[in-house]
Amino acid sequence: MALQPPVASTEHFWYRLQPEGPYNDSQKDNRAFGYADGWIFLSEDNGHTWTHRLAFSDARHITFSCILKSGNIVFSTRSRLYISTDDLKTCEPVTVKNADGTDYLPHTPKNPDLPGWYFHTLSGINSWDVNGTEMLVWGNYCNVLGGAAPVNIYYSTDGGQTVKIAYTFGQNPYTRDDGSEGGGTTGTLLGDPDNPVFCRHLHMVAYNPAEDAFYACTGDADRPEGFECHWLRGTYDAHQDAWDWQVILSDHLNSRYKAGGISFVDGQLYWISDSNGPEPYDRGIFRCAPADLARPEAHTLLFNPQVESGSMIIQDNVILASHCAPASPLATGFIVSVDAGRTWAQYDLSEFGRRSPTRFHEKNSEGWFRVDLRAGWIEHAEVLFIKPKEPEEASRASTTARG
Repeated sequence: MALQPPVASTEHFWYRLQPEGPYNDSQKDNRAFGYADGWIFLSEDNGHTWTHRLAFSDARHITFSCILKSGNIVFSTRSRLYISTDDLKTCEPVTVKNADGTDYLPHTPKNPDLPGWYFHTLSGINSWDVNGTEMLVWGNYCNVLGGAAPVNIYYSTDGGQTVKIAYTFGQNPYTRDDGSEGGGTTGTLLGDPDNPVFCRHLHMVAYNPAEDAFYACTGDADRPEGFECHWLRGTYDAHQDAWDWQVILSDHLNSRYKAGGISFVDGQLYWISDSNGPEPYDRGIFRCAPADLARPEAHTLLFNPQVESGSMIIQDNVILASHCAPASPLATGFIVSVDAGRTWAQYDLSEFGRRSPTRFHEKNSEGWFRVDLRAGWIEHAEVLFIKPKEPEEASRASTTARG
């Protein structure tokens, strides 16, 4: 068993880095999926030990993973998708399918070392129980590192064994494949040439069981051709295996609609603003009825951290969010409420340096949230675990930042 790092504490939560060993990339209940150079790993005791391993030569390029309640593990390298159905005894490639059943194949990259992040996501929650079936639905946060990529929403209804395209965004003239890490204005156009809705990348997808509907938001820029920040609402017809996606709204990059952290609690929609660009900024953690999303006057501002942020999770009355480090006065900034948003606090875990916390996973069987700490806002660095305290333990909380 790996030596456990020391546990530190704020008034609202305990926190610790992951133990030395494989990079702990995702968790569900007592299981964790990790990787190290040349290997992938599975733990059945929350990453304390890694009892299952499989040689995997491209492990250092893993950009996405999800453990499903069936036990299947879906993971990807930059432009390739894989599944293991037998606790990492084996893994097999998954070829994504178009709606008509034909193969959806990655493009041929200008730079083979930068094939594009086809499956990388910033959300730690990517599967839901949808009318008795576990659905895996996610979109790719791309065109930042790893090469240019088309922006897609993917889905699976059979535990990741079949993955299909739910929605393909249009061709973005500013993220062509020119051989660079994020794409540019020259090179190969990527995406659906018949879809006028384009974006840089997808921030996240979330499911609202009260409506039986999915919501997605994108970024990032204001372009002469139109906005890249969109909110979409999608419904899935299981009998027809068909999607209906509608753009609810599109807006400026300095608005509250450049966002992430979409969550649904008791039918109410929550999100956190990633507003940037020209001032004035429209920032904060917001709540509204889903039908009122396009009506800012119907929104409730729960807390304003005065900084852009696109990552948030809500579970068991705990709201945990973070600062985007390049834009924050805090080195590693966290926003927390342990009483469903009635009181708030912010903390700077500055001992970790300048880090952007993202990919918030639901608590494991020991009660710890799992969080990526990203260098800048996107490069993989460390993994942090956070365990909230009960509200009475956090009774001295305030809304001031603490070091």
